[in-house]
Formats: sequence, C-alpha cells, structure tokens
Amino acid sequence: MTGAALLAVGSALANPHRLRILGALADGRQYVSHLARELGMSRPLLHMHLQKLQSAGLVKGSLELSEDGKAVKYFEAVPFKLEITPQIVKSALPTLPPSTDKREGTSP
Repeated sequence: MTGAALLAVGSALANPHRLRILGALADGRQYVSHLARELGMSRPLLHMHLQKLQSAGLVKGSLELSEDGKAVKYFEAVPFKLEITPQIVKSALPTLPPSTDKREGTSP
C-alpha cells in the first residue's frame, strides 16, 4: 500500500457517517435516494461522503437506467481487508506525499 493510499483510506474511515455508509452497503448495493433515506442524510451530504469513499477505493458507483428511463446511481462496497501494522506503515513512508505543514520540524 502506498503512502497516499494509506492516507486516503485512513481519512475516509475516520468519519462516523462514512462508516455508517459502508455498513449499509455491506449487504449489497443500494441506490442513492434509498441510502439517504435509510441513513437520514441529505443526498448532497451523502454524495460528498460517497465521493470520499470512492476516492479511497472503498466503494464504487454505477449509473443505470430504471424501467421508466430515469438515471439511477447505485453504490456498492468494494471487497477489502485492511491490515495496518508498523511494518506496513514503514514500507509506505517513502511514497508519502510531501508534507505541507509549515509547523513540521519546529519545536513547540
């Protein structure tokens, strides 16, 4: 796992809304409107969280036509197994993107 991928997955999973979304998708794909109702979340907010999960490679979306010809967006969880150990982190260090934190390297 690269440093960027490790950061993306960690960031995506560090939010309770996104964990709830992944949990809801664990039993199979759902279309966005149904998922929003099930989670009690607005569709724009749900889309924002789904984009973050999709960028991290944890979910995938597909656009399909319903019987009445309307476009329906479905999302499903991508099978994954996450194991993070100190050795995995160490091996990802050379691929980390450069830090933009200006405070890095300064003393408190």
